[in-house]
Amino acid sequence: MQRSLNQRYPDAPSVPDIPGSDMLTSMAARGACRAFTDTPVPDALLDLLCAVAMASPTKSDLQQRDIIMLKSAGQRARLSDLVAGQSWVADAPMIAVFCGNNRRQRLLHDWHDVPFANDHLDAPFNAAADAAIALGAFVAAADAVGLGTCPISAVRNEARKVSTLLNLPQHVFPFAGLAIGYPAQETHISERLPLATTCHVDHYREDGLRDAIATYDADRRQTQPYARQRFAETYGIKVDYCWSDDKARQYSAPERADFGAYMKDQGFKLD
Repeated sequence: MQRSLNQRYPDAPSVPDIPGSDMLTSMAARGACRAFTDTPVPDALLDLLCAVAMASPTKSDLQQRDIIMLKSAGQRARLSDLVAGQSWVADAPMIAVFCGNNRRQRLLHDWHDVPFANDHLDAPFNAAADAAIALGAFVAAADAVGLGTCPISAVRNEARKVSTLLNLPQHVFPFAGLAIGYPAQETHISERLPLATTCHVDHYREDGLRDAIATYDADRRQTQPYARQRFAETYGIKVDYCWSDDKARQYSAPERADFGAYMKDQGFKLD
């Protein structure tokens, strides 16, 4: 575990002598997997992983998340067609879509004739948080049993079409997809920002942030250089292209500008 943390962070903590750290070792070493073998993932294992994921924390026991496992090859192919620029998705042996679900909660109010008094932004926010927690738990559990995974946020690029494909009713929305399978190659450990910039004590701080990111950029440029520069036709080729360049360029292009309108059409109030 210490080796993985040292690869991940310039200020990695020392690993204490603790029992039962196998799960932490797996989580520290995980990397996104976009190349899979042809070996199918057994249904029994997928069912188990779903059960473990749904055992994860949920806001106030509301359980506002669902997992849709695309076991039909046709459904997987149709979803991959909707995920532009993610050609590797089509090769995944299994794809799951994690959804936020505020519908069940509203049905409870109807069934018990109790007013739903929280019809505002917090309703989809809570459901999205529940879906995110379940996604994280599923990823950790899958890694622990030797599977590779990669989240697919691009399902929100075509949220309406994905909703139609999955037959999502009002107040249910796609949060993220997840490609699942046995890795065809060793996964890659991505360096992360220094913990001193992302983990705070007592209050949020940004002192030294720009210098810390500059140092991080320089290190990643040496150890994990980008194979191509994003939007080079617009911004040109930069000699010292780095992580912060890539992330700034990524969000210089409009993306999911209609997602708020989609969520309103799904019945949510975003006030």
